[in-house]
Amino acid sequence: MTIEEIYKVFLAHPEVTTDSRRCPAGSMFFALKGESFDGNRFAAKALELGAAVAVVDDATVVPEGDLRKTPQGEGRYVVVPDVLRTLQQLAAYHRQQFHGPVLEVTGTNGKTTTKELLAAVLGRKYQVLYTQGNLNNHIGVPLTLLRLRTEAMAATGGDPAHELAIIETGANHPGEIAFLADIVDPDYGLITNVGRAHLEGFGSFEGVKRTKGELYDYLHAKPGGRIFVNESNYDLQDMLVERDIDIDTQECITYAREQALTMTWVCEGDVLECDPMLRLWWRPKYEAQHVVQTQLIGAYNADNVLAAVAAGLHFGVKPEEICAALEEYKPSLGRSEYRQTEHNELIVDAYNANLTSMTAALDNFEHIQQAHKMVILGDMKELGEASAEAHRTVLQKALACGAEVIWLVGEEFKKAVTGQDSKNIEIRNFDDVEAVKSAIIQEPPKGRLILIKGSNSTRLHQLPELL
Repeated sequence: MTIEEIYKVFLAHPEVTTDSRRCPAGSMFFALKGESFDGNRFAAKALELGAAVAVVDDATVVPEGDLRKTPQGEGRYVVVPDVLRTLQQLAAYHRQQFHGPVLEVTGTNGKTTTKELLAAVLGRKYQVLYTQGNLNNHIGVPLTLLRLRTEAMAATGGDPAHELAIIETGANHPGEIAFLADIVDPDYGLITNVGRAHLEGFGSFEGVKRTKGELYDYLHAKPGGRIFVNESNYDLQDMLVERDIDIDTQECITYAREQALTMTWVCEGDVLECDPMLRLWWRPKYEAQHVVQTQLIGAYNADNVLAAVAAGLHFGVKPEEICAALEEYKPSLGRSEYRQTEHNELIVDAYNANLTSMTAALDNFEHIQQAHKMVILGDMKELGEASAEAHRTVLQKALACGAEVIWLVGEEFKKAVTGQDSKNIEIRNFDDVEAVKSAIIQEPPKGRLILIKGSNSTRLHQLPELL
């Protein structure tokens, strides 16, 4: 079948799954393959559990007489050349049936928090579809797009149509943002920032900028494409200049920390307080100032908040509704979370880590007034040849942040400790999170403000329940 014909099957079965263990009744199962699994082998199980149709690329798993050759056919199996590519093509085709604005968000740090803030603000006026969690790769993006409810789908009953979509995209190799943008076909784009992450895949910081900038390339080439730009971020401004994009034209919608200088700015603002929760002011162009008390940790989140304000204003959300959305938003998934436990105060930012985000977190931690501080840092991954120097830099930051105790988890930090001046600070090295757990059980920290940050693979997100 063609993609157009498979799309007719999708409209009859619009709930998509790639997990053979979770197949809602009437769903459409896509038999993806990975390094250690082959979804084709589980297609029959998916149908047994409730899926109505299984899309496979191995015809040998199809029982005789059970192949669907037309959209209206009765067979339960659809055979395609490549299941993953079909999933991506189907998502791209479905996106073209949606006529509301689509905003693509990417960046080195803060893209998930920014995406959620955007959804909170824009959700005050619109029915918004947005990426759940961090489903931002070549599989997660198509799955997100296939959750879009078009007006035609809503006309058949059920939930109302979506009016706006916010799609998060991530990358760790050149070309990935361009590939995902071709599927998403965004009308608007926002790059939160560019930093030194995934250097193993990108090769250099310039490689990071080129790859993230693929979103600017796409929107610049698309008639009517618009770019939200943090005017205070000079790396992003340079990326516009490199592409001959004039920040002072209607192609750009700008926001800024402190004072906006371009003609296209919609809001400006800055931090009022961050000890530990972020409190900031913002104002629309030529209008009165607003003050927002957020539930976010870290002055670095001010840029993410202002991005959501800018989008809210551009799409006509009232200032008071923007403020209410920002104040009610509570972070999750181990991103800039503040937790008060029976024995300690925790700043949990353990979902991911790179040199840029580590530095920002430690700078913020240094300025929080608390007598007894402690940091637990896990290795930063995928930094390639820059890893050793990056871990030494972070350790120096940790030594200067006012912590009495520093716990380091992983081989890279263990190497970084050699020859460091501890300045009478207690430093301990741990091979892995299990060793940290044992130490906490044996001698639980008490009465401390504790920053927990590391790459997701170090699994430091398991520690808060013990502290």
